[in-house]
Amino acid sequence: MLMPSVSSYMTTKPYTIERCGTFAEARRIMRDHAIRHLPVVDRGELCGIVSERDIAMFVAGGADPYVADVDAAMVERPFVVTSDTSLDEVAEIMGEHKYGSVVVVGGDGIEGILTSADICRALAEVLRTATSG
Repeated sequence: MLMPSVSSYMTTKPYTIERCGTFAEARRIMRDHAIRHLPVVDRGELCGIVSERDIAMFVAGGADPYVADVDAAMVERPFVVTSDTSLDEVAEIMGEHKYGSVVVVGGDGIEGILTSADICRALAEVLRTATSG
């Protein structure tokens, strides 16, 4: 069996948020689209990533979600790969470093996002294929 690439399982054209967007705005986007990770952009260029958990930690610490910018909670320099990167390589690095997501970039900027949920979906498919015989 040929190793699939990230492009086989990533979400294409992910939602993003500007680094000056508020926690409340990020939460609304995440809730409306049932997602947990948002690439953060500055004038269209990737500058970080923020997760539901990152925001929750800052809010629990007293940050006002209607005032605080995602810039305060984002992880700068997120893990990035290209769409042709092999899925096993990405899954291994994500597991090793406990990354919840990876941003997929290409010539036109952000092409997609691959999350731990996508990796689980890929694993389920591989296990079904391996055991159906």
